[in-house]
Amino acid sequence: MRMRAVAAVARRGPRAGDAAVALAAAAACGLILTGRTGATVDPAGPLDWAAVVLLAVPLCWRRRAPVPVFWSVIVLLLASQALGAQSPAAVIVPMIALHAVARHRPARHAWPAAVATVLLPGLADWPDNDRVWGALVAVSAIVVAIVAVGMNQRTRHAYLSELESRAERLEREADQQARLAVAEERARIAREMHDVIAHHLAVMVALSDGAAATLPMAPERAAGVMTQVSATGRQALGEMRRLLGLLRSDVGGRAPQPGLGDLDALVERIRAAGVRVALAREGLPGPSGDGVGLVVYRIVQEALTNTLKHAGPGASAEVRLRFGADGADIEVVDDGAGRTARRPGGDRHGLTGMLQRARSYGGRLDAGPRTGPGWRVRVHLPLGADGCPLPDPGRTELRA
Repeated sequence: MRMRAVAAVARRGPRAGDAAVALAAAAACGLILTGRTGATVDPAGPLDWAAVVLLAVPLCWRRRAPVPVFWSVIVLLLASQALGAQSPAAVIVPMIALHAVARHRPARHAWPAAVATVLLPGLADWPDNDRVWGALVAVSAIVVAIVAVGMNQRTRHAYLSELESRAERLEREADQQARLAVAEERARIAREMHDVIAHHLAVMVALSDGAAATLPMAPERAAGVMTQVSATGRQALGEMRRLLGLLRSDVGGRAPQPGLGDLDALVERIRAAGVRVALAREGLPGPSGDGVGLVVYRIVQEALTNTLKHAGPGASAEVRLRFGADGADIEVVDDGAGRTARRPGGDRHGLTGMLQRARSYGGRLDAGPRTGPGWRVRVHLPLGADGCPLPDPGRTELRA
């Protein structure tokens, strides 16, 4: 029960634990001296009691300064023996101090302390004690065991500390990776929402303006345009529900992503909004899968949406797609007719989205005004013979 109390105090803090060990050692030595007080042979004297206190006090610092504490105990032990004290503390306290050295310091400190524990206290008795060699062997065995236990505890503590540190590091890295994955997913969804919703809204605004302009002269034509506005709005709502479904859960609400086969429908929507668009293809796309097709579609979509917003109805644009051995080239140019002024540093989310999509395949993006009127967007996606993306650092030139 007493050892459990000492262990409970030791867990509260190093200082309290060391004080508890010192008090327990003094109490144990005191009990032994109490049994000798009434004996007729070799009774305990005041010097023996003083030795108990003096030797136990340094143990209060046994973990903070184990080496100085040990040698202080040895010096006090030799001094008490020189004065004639015969205290059980001469055996118990050096063993405790030796264990602290082996437990908290390297072996280069532990083994000299072990030799001192065995030899120094018994030097004065060697000439007159015929049984010193037997005692020396017994004490040596105990000392070696104490040092081995202490060194094993130190090694085990270092190993557990390393495991704990490694586990904490792995946990931090996993948490960081999770945050990066969440941020990347949020950026991807934001990019998708901008590409999809901004495109449909731009088409709806252009169609609505056209319907308002033709309503007094051709009501039937205006009604047809508003039907297209309604269809575009429903398609935008469907895309929005799909994206929100991805945010809420991983099941349901999914639809095929657009690709190269949907470019004709995209061009028709832009034409219906009042922009003359020509689509030219050269070469055949390789087995690149849906990923490259989605990138090409979104880049063309964003470029035409910018033409619709900034050049306005009546403008003309040309989309050129070339698939070759070195990859895919996308070029979208417009004539700038009706283009509104662009403020430097304005909303450039569309250009940023195109850049991110191009970089996802190691591509290069060059976007800016043409030499004459108009705007040009050029993208190169390096693809291998199998249609897979090739490593490329990517380069960007955005000119406002």
